[in-house]
Amino acid sequence: MHRFIKIAAASAVMMGLMAGAPAFAQQQIVGLITKTEGNPFFVKMREGAQAKAQELGLELRTFAGEFDGDNDSQVAAIENLISAGAIGFAIVPSDSSAIVPTIQQARDAGLLVIVLDTPLDPIDAADATFATDNRQAGRLIGQWAAGTLGEEAANAKIALLDLSPNQPTVDYLRNQGFLEGFGIDVKDANRIGDEDDPRICGSEVTGGAEDGGRTAMETLLQRCPDINVVYTINEPAAAGAYEALRAVGKDDGSVTIVSVDGGCPGVQNVKDGIIGATSQQYPLDMASLALEAIKTFADTGEKPAVTEGLDFYDTGATLVTDKPVEGVESIDTTEGMELCWG
Repeated sequence: MHRFIKIAAASAVMMGLMAGAPAFAQQQIVGLITKTEGNPFFVKMREGAQAKAQELGLELRTFAGEFDGDNDSQVAAIENLISAGAIGFAIVPSDSSAIVPTIQQARDAGLLVIVLDTPLDPIDAADATFATDNRQAGRLIGQWAAGTLGEEAANAKIALLDLSPNQPTVDYLRNQGFLEGFGIDVKDANRIGDEDDPRICGSEVTGGAEDGGRTAMETLLQRCPDINVVYTINEPAAAGAYEALRAVGKDDGSVTIVSVDGGCPGVQNVKDGIIGATSQQYPLDMASLALEAIKTFADTGEKPAVTEGLDFYDTGATLVTDKPVEGVESIDTTEGMELCWG
């Protein structure tokens, strides 16, 4: 009888302990929300986030829009993470302004929000931004293009292949940075299209895609057949622009194409002479550092710092070209291929 009571009492104690402390502690949830699923830039981000989440013992949940500009899917993803009790998330916003109210909801709920690559408008609507200095990335290719043309830069005919009509931050930062680097007065540095420099033939949007780049280039060639400099928002758009130029026999080296991204296909296109130079950025580092910062905030309450002189944390940009220009720091495609992604 006494033995039965002792066993029953011990069982009750064990049941109480089990009820108060689960055998397996629940992992903290973090999120990564990208613009789209298949873009190699975002694939590399996910790789960085997955590796860091595993290292830190976090449960990573990933989301993506159906297309570049799909704000509704990103809103739904944030609401999902709030409901799940996430400690924070990193996001590449499809619409830098439209997503701001939903991000505020997440911050009000106690989640740390880190924006990657494309700053919000306004930038302080997030807790932190980890990004390439996109204006500087644009300046680098603008300086390189002007230096490559030399005295002929004064007579350039420039095509601008941008991202989308709503001009998200990444769009105007790269565009305006390129023009500044080339030596053009940009008027309002946060707006595309108000310049009056006669060297600019025009601007068309590409959606950041190869077919969009091809169509945009075809349109601008009809307007300005003697284009000899092409700025592109990214390397898929640059590849499409090259196809349009080749179709009219302008793949003979008479047109200089510059871009931003630094993915492996883009660096290979620099090596092959399709793109003259590109500014390489580092998406894996962006996502990895962001998850580390979210975990630090959850543990200590400490928010990430910014790079001195900027209002975000600069994850770096490097000019990649096999035709260096004096005064513009760069690496060649051999080194660029070692650092590329996609």
